[in-house]
Amino acid sequence: MSNYKITCSSTCDLTAEHLKALDCAYIKFHYIIDGAEYPDDLFTTCTPEDFYGKIKNGALPTTSQITPAEAIEVFEPILKQGYDLLHIEFSSGLSGSYNSSLAAKAELEKKYPERKICVVDSLAASSGYGLLVDKAVELKNSGMSIDELYAWLEENKLRLRHWFFTGNLAHLKRGGRVSGAAATIGSLLKICPVMDVNSLGKLTVRKKALGKKKAKKIVAELIREQAEDGLDYAEKCYISNSMVLEDATDVARDIEQEFKCLKGGKVFINNIGTVIGSHTGDGTVALFYFSKDKREL
Repeated sequence: MSNYKITCSSTCDLTAEHLKALDCAYIKFHYIIDGAEYPDDLFTTCTPEDFYGKIKNGALPTTSQITPAEAIEVFEPILKQGYDLLHIEFSSGLSGSYNSSLAAKAELEKKYPERKICVVDSLAASSGYGLLVDKAVELKNSGMSIDELYAWLEENKLRLRHWFFTGNLAHLKRGGRVSGAAATIGSLLKICPVMDVNSLGKLTVRKKALGKKKAKKIVAELIREQAEDGLDYAEKCYISNSMVLEDATDVARDIEQEFKCLKGGKVFINNIGTVIGSHTGDGTVALFYFSKDKREL
């Protein structure tokens, strides 16, 4: 049996039950809404309807990254039990949490010099980050050592593709992704930006679709063009969404009709969590899969 554990952060946008099944402890980010601060516990203590309902009613949530102390709180019990540790962290292009995890690693290496601690910058977000964590656990369970898995993640993490589209430009404007004028005009024309996460782990607008129907077609075309092994793609495929399940289901159905070898036999649909959702708002759909080529800048 492998003598190491895998950990991640709550921004992987998987369910708490999923991470428990993977035996994967996670560090909780925090979000602040209506003047109160809450841990991002993967919708254990609130529902997506509650969270996004507040946003629809005008709430403007903010978020805070993990601290080294919070990382140590998750890491140290694992080290105390005699396990080495491989931590996969949220993209450094979107948060400083990777640096917090590195600081925790440096502190704990002094205290537990006999233990190995590896920290991977996923350069990924939401359920794309979750898909990378899921794959890492699969490879660990297949017998891959911590060093082999660390090397695999560093070599392959940029093959993980993210494609987001949204019909809600207000939150892109708030986050500085589009200008006020562009958001106003785009809303009038029903423009749906199609975005990805580039090789630096940063969110980048790549295409502009006229309406959600066209955006759905674009992401379906992209997975056909990019997926590892084409229509014979045999890894998992994830979609996450912020209260637009019908749109997410449409995209999943289109993919399932063409891709007959998907691991698990279907596309898995998750909720966009409170931290990512604080920045995207409601109305976002995101598609994740492994591609044959690596992401570019």
